[in-house]
Amino acid sequence: MAEAKAAWGIDIGQAGLKAIKVRHLESTGQIVAEAFDYIPFPKILSQPDAIPEEIVPQAMETFLARNDLKGDLVSISVPGQSALARFIQLPPVEAGKLHEIVKYEARQQIPFPLEEVIWDYQPLGAGAEEGGFLLDAEVGLFAMKRDQVYQQMRPYVNAKVEIELIQIAPLALYNVVSVDEMKIRKESEGEDSEDHYIVMDMGCDNTTLMVTNGYNVWIRNVPIGGNHFTRALTKDMKLSFAKAEHLKCNATKSPDPRAVFQALRPVFNDYVSEIQRSIGYFSSVNRSAKIVKVIGVGNGFKLAGLQKFLQQNLQYEVERPETFNELSGDAVLNSPMFAENILSFVVPYGLALQALGISRIQTTLLPPEIATARMVKKKKPWVVATAASMLLGFSLATAGNAFSYGRVHTDEFKTAEDQAKTFGTKVTGLKSDYDSQVGNYTATGEKLGELIKARRDVRSWTELYNAVLDCLPRDGDVPPENVELRNRISLTSFTTDKVADVATWYEKLDSQKKELMTEDDKKNGPSGEGYLVTLTGQHWHHDTNDLVSGQGLDYVVATLLKNLKRPAIQRPGYPARHVRVMGISHPTIIEIGGGLEKVDLGGNRPSANSSRVLPSGNINQPSAGLGSPALGAAGAEAAFAGEGSGGIAVPGVGGPTRTSNPRNLTELHRTDFTIQFVWKPTPLEERELPEADATGEEPANTNSE
Repeated sequence: MAEAKAAWGIDIGQAGLKAIKVRHLESTGQIVAEAFDYIPFPKILSQPDAIPEEIVPQAMETFLARNDLKGDLVSISVPGQSALARFIQLPPVEAGKLHEIVKYEARQQIPFPLEEVIWDYQPLGAGAEEGGFLLDAEVGLFAMKRDQVYQQMRPYVNAKVEIELIQIAPLALYNVVSVDEMKIRKESEGEDSEDHYIVMDMGCDNTTLMVTNGYNVWIRNVPIGGNHFTRALTKDMKLSFAKAEHLKCNATKSPDPRAVFQALRPVFNDYVSEIQRSIGYFSSVNRSAKIVKVIGVGNGFKLAGLQKFLQQNLQYEVERPETFNELSGDAVLNSPMFAENILSFVVPYGLALQALGISRIQTTLLPPEIATARMVKKKKPWVVATAASMLLGFSLATAGNAFSYGRVHTDEFKTAEDQAKTFGTKVTGLKSDYDSQVGNYTATGEKLGELIKARRDVRSWTELYNAVLDCLPRDGDVPPENVELRNRISLTSFTTDKVADVATWYEKLDSQKKELMTEDDKKNGPSGEGYLVTLTGQHWHHDTNDLVSGQGLDYVVATLLKNLKRPAIQRPGYPARHVRVMGISHPTIIEIGGGLEKVDLGGNRPSANSSRVLPSGNINQPSAGLGSPALGAAGAEAAFAGEGSGGIAVPGVGGPTRTSNPRNLTELHRTDFTIQFVWKPTPLEERELPEADATGEEPANTNSE
């Protein structure tokens, strides 16, 4: 019986190269560690005077001189903060169409063309399959830019090491927790548990936070690592980076440990705050989840006092593993070097587990062209035999055709030749006509370009229009029968004024109008050239069961105005619209008015007009007390013109004229308003997405809840 293959898991971090060789004995189910290596770098790669292009190849050369990789599988890691991870909940879907649906989702979720990235996906959870449909399916989508993947592979390619698997570090952590702590392997079957484990892998510049119950995974990157503690010492104690690093690692042996910990305390507090914020967000979206254990790994976690500080502040049990429960192999496990650095071998161990096919995760970021070339290489003998057979067949066919075509058929050849000449003349004429039209098109385009030079950018104005449209509230698929319960706002006017300095408008606003803006907008007024956008509209929403945001002015504040202040808004079925990034800011309500109006829901109503400037008192009151008489019928026509739609309705457009029936009138509460905001168009190349997009938080949805 052939010996089971072994796998190397290799992790090149900021401080050193860590590798472990593992073999799986299927007959006994044992996982045996056969070798390991730990090569610390002379300098941390993020130090200003470090040269990674020299340090990493030297470490790789040392590693290959000590270890023989021939015949073994090699799996490597890439940093989690360099990759994109998204977790998507799918509706019931046919198992055979899963790949097509995930590919569609990938195009929506990955902010780059798919040709520029390497991506893979993994069905998560213990969802069931019934009748060929996957129920409660959750998919993990993982991607990384192609050039970054090749950059991570460069040390191995230059050293002629054949890579079998490329995995992001957080999923390697999952492999260890699921196999080593929860005893869940690839073939394991079970149900999602409410008990969750948290793994914190502290590196030099970042900490990877991974939460799992063995079947589902949640990942977040915390931008604080061991170097932040070192820099705090360099700043407070006026030390060089190297001396501060040494003092951090030997804080308990320093002449004044108290002073060391005093200098580190602000970083301790920031670190705990970031961890608490991440755990809080996870708990808010997974309300049934129960955190049972926190595991700290990475050599940065050896910092004196960190474990106790986290345990006191997080109120969870915090552990540092001293061994791997499922791993055997005394030669490795009893080595002092391995025991001293076991916290840094978690990622390599997880990589080796996946390469051996033990863990549930199957994704890889290995470029598909490399995998294809490797497959072709393995099947090369069969390909050569197939090609030889095809060549023989083509030779026989060619010989038969040569015999047939060797005979001269004069009449048929003459006819074909005449037809070819006629066709060639026709093609020449068509080509001449085509070239002429191309010249006309080019000239017209140049003329048009001169006419519209320095004029408005149609794309930007369309984007502004669509952003306002997406911010309007909407009903679901079936709107309520009661008109006053429908989530609709109608805009009857959408105007813009270009001003030399938008600060002039802001300074004229009273404090009550500024109070409706975001805290950031109130503190930082607009300035410079821009557009003042004015939205005029009305609504008939009047929910007597919602006295906070269901009536009058409060409904406008809680829907349209609130959405205009959000960083991003998403209309179902459409891409996210980044409102703030595109240049919209300082939205507020300028005028408010309205009252009761008798309306013929068949399409006719009496007409009256009134409006009211926004009062200087407290605006956050139910608008039922406005007491103004009804506004005109034109706006009401606009409100009901778009049945089933939350869009912008234009009065006086479309529909037959209806006759009035004054005996069939309905009394509705009408609210009229005017909103203004500043728009300073931001070019696409200058935009930076907010941090919420990078952390996986979803944009606000414009559908009513």
